[in-house]
Amino acid sequence: MNRPNYLQQIRKRISEADQGSVFIPSDFFDIAPAVQVNMGLSRLKNAGELVTVKRGIYTKPRYSSLLNENVPPRSDDMANAIARNHGWTIVPNGETALNMLGLSTQVPAVWEYVSNGPYKEYDIEGVKFRFKRTNKKNEILYISFKTAVLIQALRGMGKQHISPPIIKKLANILTSDEKELLLSEGRRATAWIYDCIRKICAEDKNK
Repeated sequence: MNRPNYLQQIRKRISEADQGSVFIPSDFFDIAPAVQVNMGLSRLKNAGELVTVKRGIYTKPRYSSLLNENVPPRSDDMANAIARNHGWTIVPNGETALNMLGLSTQVPAVWEYVSNGPYKEYDIEGVKFRFKRTNKKNEILYISFKTAVLIQALRGMGKQHISPPIIKKLANILTSDEKELLLSEGRRATAWIYDCIRKICAEDKNK
């Protein structure tokens, strides 16, 4: 009986992923035991097929034809890899959430997330990440990602800054199904946030 070629299987999964994809060893534990996975990732790193961006976290090189060189992975992909590595659930917070929803074009100085893990900060290749533990776990766990991000964006803006144009803009980026889910899941949020959610979901009816 032939022994499974773990390296070939790991390499195949990486080759099928987009450039800039970020991996951690446990992403391959369905292929091979930890020892073989770590050996395989080390060999692929030595071959230039992977780059280490932080201990235990690898990225598939992403080439920029504009800069004529490899560029770092996307910051959100990096944050999610860190979270997977620690078993955290994270949701973009503050300026990060606003940026992802298109409410801000400013690149965050610090990529900030709320999580069910401990408070942690990282500086990776000049990009700063901040993970803040939240006591409002009902706003990040067991709800859809879009609902969780929108709740954090509203919280980050603050009640006094939620204007009718903001409500309209948020309504326009949501599908009917997303609004229906938001209306249901948003009941977990703080009262003033849920009031904003109701206005967002009712926006179509007011046109």
